[in-house]
Amino acid sequence: MERAIRYSQKRADILAAIQGTDCHPSAEWVYQQLKPSHPGLSLGTVYRNLIFFRQQGLIQSVGVVGGQERFDGTLTPHSHFVCDSCGSVLDLPGIHPDGDLDQTVSRQYGLSVQRHELTFHGLCQSCAQSQSNQSDQNNKEETSA
Repeated sequence: MERAIRYSQKRADILAAIQGTDCHPSAEWVYQQLKPSHPGLSLGTVYRNLIFFRQQGLIQSVGVVGGQERFDGTLTPHSHFVCDSCGSVLDLPGIHPDGDLDQTVSRQYGLSVQRHELTFHGLCQSCAQSQSNQSDQNNKEETSA
């Protein structure tokens, strides 16, 4: 027998927190956002609900960034960029995962591909600029020495 899915305000607020931001939050971020309005909320409750929402197809996991799983409330196919320096996760709505690739992999390897994800890694604009400024500063110090 299937267990009934119970509605609770905490559960609704956890889902709303994920769907209401584009920062691709971790469970810790959701917990910190909701704790003031839900003093009895535990981090375990947040984790359990995020797993439940992912299994129900209401959110998706972007993967682990900086040791924490990150989530996305946007379900339409899109790609992501992960900054390897600061850990920010950005949507790339104009870069769509190629649906033909699923069919190619299925045919070539005899698999039944359901979907794939496309994630780019590197430095965001802010971190790239900071790294460039640091490099410029180091070069100035070397030439003046």
